[in-house]
Amino acid sequence: MQKHTAPIASTPKSIVVLARECYGDAIMQTPLIATLRQTYPASAIYVVAFTRIICDFFSSDSNVTATYHAKRDLHRYFFKFLLKKYDVLFNPKDHPSTTFNLNARLIRARFKVGLRNNGNEELYDYLLDIPKSTHESIRNLSLMQALGHHEITPCRPYIPTMPVSDEINTFLAELPDRQYVGINISTGTPGGHRTIEQWSDLIKSFPGERFVIFSAPGDLNEKRLIEQPHKNVVPSPATKNLYEVSAVVRKLRFLVTPDTSLVHIAACSDTPLVAMYRHNPGDSQAYAPLSTLQEVIVSPTPEVVDIDTASVTAGVTRMHQNTAENSKQ
Repeated sequence: MQKHTAPIASTPKSIVVLARECYGDAIMQTPLIATLRQTYPASAIYVVAFTRIICDFFSSDSNVTATYHAKRDLHRYFFKFLLKKYDVLFNPKDHPSTTFNLNARLIRARFKVGLRNNGNEELYDYLLDIPKSTHESIRNLSLMQALGHHEITPCRPYIPTMPVSDEINTFLAELPDRQYVGINISTGTPGGHRTIEQWSDLIKSFPGERFVIFSAPGDLNEKRLIEQPHKNVVPSPATKNLYEVSAVVRKLRFLVTPDTSLVHIAACSDTPLVAMYRHNPGDSQAYAPLSTLQEVIVSPTPEVVDIDTASVTAGVTRMHQNTAENSKQ
């Protein structure tokens, strides 16, 4: 297949984006989705997802015309989507993926855009050369180059609007702005968990601070075990979706987290952040925080649990000082 050396010449009427499988990756695709919608307000934007959580995520996005699950709702995917033709397809993977390349082959788009080294380069009409260290949000926005837009102002990432429970609405109404520190104890990445004792030691180090604890549904017991013994931790209802999480994060003074999904949720509202990363230079660059005020602490090993509490305490102390100074400006 001949590769295009020039971007697509005409305005695309339909654009298909293959969605990454994890929450953090999906959040980092929202600047692209918003930029496409701003640039092409009359065009149809379709998202093809490969997991239920990401299908639900983009189904809530008003910038997206329609979302299709390529692995579960096969009848709808085949008869409502694959039989049609599209102008542009974008595969954001920069490494081989059988699932992504297979669907890129099946989708009938006249201009297919991919990143070099995706393992099946002959499928694509336009290949983007993006350095490995490039931030994930910029990597996604590189599609705009293939569409002829080299000077763009990136949109801030966002969480699509989702239902908010009565319990969370009540909690939000009682939570004062920019006074509480959030701690997220959950992570979707192996090696990202810290112990209950480590979190408790951190909380004990700041008796004058007030904390809110976040967790995934599977870690609710740990969340309660951390909340109960500490008088400076306010018990909070379980969040049922990312939008509820983002609504609470927006009201925090700052957030402490070992999980990049929460790092990216903080970026949506520019909430100050203390982020803990495993020792993985590629991830700490590609998924670096976008919050204006940030402290990054990297583990000496592939396990976040190996970051000593003193280092986390020092990072929280610096962020306490930075947010105090920033509030005076």
